[in-house]
Amino acid sequence: MIRKTDLQPIALIFDMDGVLVDSEPLHKRAKELAFREIGIVLPESVYDSYKGRPDRTMMPEVLASQGRAQDAEPLMLRKKHFYEQIEHELQPVAGAAEFVRWASRQYKLALATSATPRNRSAALKMLGIDDCFQSIVDTDRFTCSKPDPEIFQVAMRDLKLEPAQCWIVEDSIAGVGAGNAAGSFTVGITITFPREALTLAGANLVVDSFQELRERLQTV
Repeated sequence: MIRKTDLQPIALIFDMDGVLVDSEPLHKRAKELAFREIGIVLPESVYDSYKGRPDRTMMPEVLASQGRAQDAEPLMLRKKHFYEQIEHELQPVAGAAEFVRWASRQYKLALATSATPRNRSAALKMLGIDDCFQSIVDTDRFTCSKPDPEIFQVAMRDLKLEPAQCWIVEDSIAGVGAGNAAGSFTVGITITFPREALTLAGANLVVDSFQELRERLQTV
């Protein structure tokens, strides 16, 4: 069931990590390696609670809780190093690139990602869709991380569109919260979190695949 609006969107705004590329396992492994270097082993529940949120939120908060706030900057650099060592293992989400190319012929597109410019560029190049977006927002262009809506608001300003004209495609609870806070119709895709969690977070529509999202868009 589609709730909140039955209007055809003018634009689609995508998160990248967990939506277009299945990068969460690699980011988690890189963080584990970095934390382990300084003698910190975290339970799975901590990593789960930060899914969809950037390193600059997660790592300083965790280190502050351990009384080691001063280690945040060097540890984020170590995590970056480890991630780049395993980045060749990055896999696209099934159907993502094909969907983006199809959607680019129907809608304005924006990418709103908590990835660094370097990681964002590498992922889009791997997918072959770096020319499909009218707006790209990465960590160089926003200050407040999700669930704050700033990242989506920047994308909408680029597109010169109002929130009601955009659908936001997200995989995380924090991302769905940010989409809702931005005032847009928010689609949750069940890659990182299950349907129940995305629905509870407030997603207006939950899909299991990009093919399902395409079918839904074609009926709106």
